[in-house]
Amino acid sequence: MSNYQTKENSGAIFKNDRKEKETHPDYTGTINVAGKDWQISLWVKEGKKGKFFSASIKEPYVKDGQPKTFTSPKEDLPF
Repeated sequence: MSNYQTKENSGAIFKNDRKEKETHPDYTGTINVAGKDWQISLWVKEGKKGKFFSASIKEPYVKDGQPKTFTSPKEDLPF
């Protein structure tokens, strides 16, 4: 999914093959609205008139790219 480039005002949604809990989305993907990418999550729900999608849209998660490093204390260690 990460190699897929969305065109403006379009997107792609895929079945979530990592779903482990009922709270995890059934489908996830990326949509582009007015030139900005958004992460979309969909859940299949059952209603009075049958099945429907419940959706959540948010800005994509971005890793900071900086590994966490250990900072040693200012004092010398005995080993």
